[in-house]
Amino acid sequence: MSEAKLSAKDVYNQLRESILNFELYPGTRITESELAVQYGVSRTPIRSALQRLETEGYLRILPKQGCFIRNLDIAELAHYYQVRITLEMLSLQLAAAFMPTTDLEKLAQSWDPARQEERSNDSEEMEARDESFHMTLAEGGGNIALRHYLEDINGRIRAVRRLDFTDATRIDRTYEEHHQICQQLLQRDLAEAQRLMKAHISYSENFVKNLTLTQLERARRGGNRTRST
Repeated sequence: MSEAKLSAKDVYNQLRESILNFELYPGTRITESELAVQYGVSRTPIRSALQRLETEGYLRILPKQGCFIRNLDIAELAHYYQVRITLEMLSLQLAAAFMPTTDLEKLAQSWDPARQEERSNDSEEMEARDESFHMTLAEGGGNIALRHYLEDINGRIRAVRRLDFTDATRIDRTYEEHHQICQQLLQRDLAEAQRLMKAHISYSENFVKNLTLTQLERARRGGNRTRST
């Protein structure tokens, strides 16, 4: 693909997806020159994309050594999940107070376990859909700052969230839990909605704490893109 057709933003998006899908494995060394050849562009858009990815915590740039995909720090990821729980509790509080019933009904319907025709078993699609659910609740409460902080946390845990959805049972459970949370919000039962949300996120946090090298290797081989049947 020619440089005119591939911008720095395009390079960034493709590199980011390669990292999230573990096509670029944690600890892997990459260089501007190698990437320039791979993408058929000059080093300028490559450098711009790498600098953005470093700022967002996806990699480290070491002078005269190259770039290294950041290793997964399980303890650090657990800290992000702890912060996420606090933010999600506030999100529910605001959604219960301000989110219109019609919007909650629409959200509940989209996660109804009985609507099998809309269900995806693809981990990438489920990660995006799951993130959309939580952001919709944050937006429903009307706090722009809260939405911004949740977006930042989501970006830092996105790779492992995608791994969490390689299990069809986990996908089933997510539909059920999201639907139940919506039902409690429709009843304006904040305490029960928060209890369900905390359990929902804690399950993912425990998944991260028990993440194994075997699971990462399976993801690197493309297991995270395998569709369940």
